[in-house]
Amino acid sequence: MKTEPLIRFKGLSASFSQAGESTSVLHDLNFSLAQGETLGVVGESGSGKSVSSLSILKLIPSPPIHYDTGSIQYEPLDIDLITLDEDRLRQLRGKEISVIFQEPMTSLNPLKRCGEQVMEVFRTHHIHARSEWKEKVIELFESVKLPDPQRAFQAYPHELSGGQKQRVMIAMAISSCPRLLIADEPTTALDVTVQRSIIELLQSLQKKLGMAMIFISHDLAVVSQIADHLVVMQNGRIVEQGETRAVIDRPIHPYTRALLSSRPPSSGRPHRLLTVKDHLSEVLLEAPKLENKEERENHLAFLYGQPPILEVQDLHTWYPIRQGIFQRVVDHVKALNGVSFSLHAGETLGIVGESGCGKSTLGRTLIGLEEKHQGTIGYMGMDVDGQSKEEARAMLREVQMIFQDPYSSLDPRQQIGSAIQEPMEVHGMNGDIRQRKEATLALLEEVGMKPEHYDRYPHEFSGGQRQRICIARALAVSPKILICDESVSALDVSVQAQVLNLLNQIQDERGLSYLFISHDLSVVRYMSDKVMVMNKGLCVEYGEADELYARPKDAYTKTLVSSTYGLEVT
Repeated sequence: MKTEPLIRFKGLSASFSQAGESTSVLHDLNFSLAQGETLGVVGESGSGKSVSSLSILKLIPSPPIHYDTGSIQYEPLDIDLITLDEDRLRQLRGKEISVIFQEPMTSLNPLKRCGEQVMEVFRTHHIHARSEWKEKVIELFESVKLPDPQRAFQAYPHELSGGQKQRVMIAMAISSCPRLLIADEPTTALDVTVQRSIIELLQSLQKKLGMAMIFISHDLAVVSQIADHLVVMQNGRIVEQGETRAVIDRPIHPYTRALLSSRPPSSGRPHRLLTVKDHLSEVLLEAPKLENKEERENHLAFLYGQPPILEVQDLHTWYPIRQGIFQRVVDHVKALNGVSFSLHAGETLGIVGESGCGKSTLGRTLIGLEEKHQGTIGYMGMDVDGQSKEEARAMLREVQMIFQDPYSSLDPRQQIGSAIQEPMEVHGMNGDIRQRKEATLALLEEVGMKPEHYDRYPHEFSGGQRQRICIARALAVSPKILICDESVSALDVSVQAQVLNLLNQIQDERGLSYLFISHDLSVVRYMSDKVMVMNKGLCVEYGEADELYARPKDAYTKTLVSSTYGLEVT
């Protein structure tokens, strides 16, 4: 049944002004959303998807943004939101229209208890009697399925997991029963099981409250599960829109087809992933060939026909729990509780599991950032506990880590050339300053950067470029093992494909071994030779990647695999 639009974009164009220069960011946007429907807005970083949706409540300061033409009509009140004054907008924010942001840790006030922050919505919009506030918040926490609503009410944000914090944000957003909910990348940083539970929660709340929803994401697989209609954006323009199934099954625009093809496939293993740039290139590219069964078997036989370079046996890393005035240890959090595996030269071992399973602690323990409680780590046939000072220093050089967040991994005050050279200086490699600069320029070229980037600062680069810089820095000391700790999880699907291609290329050229830590099973399956599944500090399943993904044995692994969203193109 056709319903009247709740909100309507009519020819909206906008630009950012800075230092006297104006840059267009939105170009003639036209789309609408009806009550009770979900509109998915997809595109890469910089496509304009967040700018357009946050413009509904004018959450971007002006300046720098300036709305050049068009309007955003909010039909229930027959008003243009773009021309509305700040006082009137404040009455709508959180009451008629609510927002869930991508990162709940930065969206919640760390100094206030979670219950108090939800009650602020009641106070601001005069909802319910003061005596009912706590009871209503507890009811909201129950409705978003927080495991212990009473505890969550009293808890500070840092005391809750990422998924629980996101549920608090959802409770806050629906506390006034809004007509429209804007969800801006609400599941991007979450594990697959938590992601699925949040999507299902939003769907049930939408059905219960009858609200409309704008769901913003760069992941078409996720959006396809929740959206009735899709808007695909590129460089501030809508390049395609329509019913979700029609857009996914019969994409018209090359950019839409490129987004659909950039994710690692759920079956088959192409030698190289196609990126958005590949698809939009004027040169017609053939789809990369898939690795066949014989190639796969020969590859695995070669890897496991040689001795391992890293052997871990019964590894335990425990964190003490201290209480009392004297901070006596009363118990331990067993982050790693008896993990064993081996890693061979040229092998990629994928490590998957939910947040808190111990996968990042494992990586940090191997490079000495965390102290092991018991167990053995063997490197190049020698127990690291028996290493001399020189041998231990050599291992620290030969085992490097690439962290999840390329933004916080680089010193904002240090030029990237200096950041890449620093490990060489620490380990006394590559001769004098001139030779180190030459080595750094060669590394920049190896990871797809340019020589002129040498003197620039991190803020001048995109997320994907920063991750390339982090990879170059890790390669600066000629490591044998790279630990990739969620190193592509914060990236758009196309940028992710570029970085995965780069990692595979470097591995082929240098013979590196990877510990590839991630919560994205499709990425892990594509990259890995073997996969280790972790749960509560334990390895619950360990085997060849395709076999484990296709026929998981452990119940926990089955849950992870079944929770992964795929693009089922008919």
